[in-house]
Amino acid sequence: MSPESPPGKPPRRGLAIAGLAGLLVVVLVVASGLWNRNVSQAKLKEWTDTQSVPVVSVTVPATGDNKSSLDLPGRLEAYARAPIYARVSGFLKAWYVDIGAPVKAGQLLAEIEAPDLDQQLLQAKAALASAQAGETLAAVTAQRWQTLGGTNTVAKQTVDEKTGDLTVKQALTRAAKANVDRLEVLADFKRLIAPFDGIVTTRNTDVGALINADSSAGLALFVISDTQKLRVNVSIPQNYVPAVKLNTKVQITVPEYPGKIYYGVVEASARAVDAQSGTTRMQLVVDNSAGELMPGAFANTRIELPATLQALSIPAGALIFGQQGLRVATVDANSKVVLKPITIGRDLGQVVEIATGIAATDRIIDSPPDGLSDGDQVRVVETKKAATR
Repeated sequence: MSPESPPGKPPRRGLAIAGLAGLLVVVLVVASGLWNRNVSQAKLKEWTDTQSVPVVSVTVPATGDNKSSLDLPGRLEAYARAPIYARVSGFLKAWYVDIGAPVKAGQLLAEIEAPDLDQQLLQAKAALASAQAGETLAAVTAQRWQTLGGTNTVAKQTVDEKTGDLTVKQALTRAAKANVDRLEVLADFKRLIAPFDGIVTTRNTDVGALINADSSAGLALFVISDTQKLRVNVSIPQNYVPAVKLNTKVQITVPEYPGKIYYGVVEASARAVDAQSGTTRMQLVVDNSAGELMPGAFANTRIELPATLQALSIPAGALIFGQQGLRVATVDANSKVVLKPITIGRDLGQVVEIATGIAATDRIIDSPPDGLSDGDQVRVVETKKAATR
């Protein structure tokens, strides 16, 4: 009979199994902790890497016809404007038209009283009469001496002297006559007349006022303006000059008639660029037969520019200015940045038309963050169509 185990002591085999099970649990706990720690580190690294990638929104260039208008300020001017100055000195005898009065070509505006000129004319006429009398006497004398000379009763030298004296007297008569004609023409300027049909836009004189001849440096006595047509002078930026042809139609508006549009055309161009402003002066003509527009008034002009090719437009905020020039940031199929140099066709404010550098399928980063470089990874969160004007 085999001996039995002492009562109250567990068998050795059970203790070994229990110890092994406990060790296994400890290993599993440690392994689970290490695994969880590695997973957390991996997730943290992934989250950190994700957060370090710039988040951008992209836009697709808008396509459309680049026909537009050019809005510029201008100043209305009379088609023909004539300041009337005095050619004779004296005192204003009377005036017959006031500002705003319509006048016809040749109509009398005012008369000048010029006593000094009148006396000069009387003196010149008297000198002419004296010269004519002297010429008549010299002619008779010369004829007599020429007759005597034919009979050889007088010296030929004396005949030549009398003939020469007649020639001198004839020259004096012509000079006196020219002086009379000059003063008579000048006397006609005592009457101020209108040079063409128009209205009186200025009167700077009154009865009894002292008039100084040829005082063109001072104020004109009258100003006559032809307002049936008006000129509008505008300054066209150099970039747009080739697009603004002669006879291009123009819309004109003025503040005193809101909502009303007047139509004109481009009549003339200076064909030269002002070096200071970088613009070319052009002259527009607008019909004013109704008399609503006033010379000297401010006006807004809108010149319709012709359409050319289809243009690509992007937001102005997508532009990047740097040492490498003007560029935009695009996103390729791998969500990486590609910087492209561009040239601007027209700056329309919040939208710019691109002349070269991008394609219609490019994804342009709108408001790109600072420091973007070629090949940078980005995360696109929104794609939208670029707005047009």
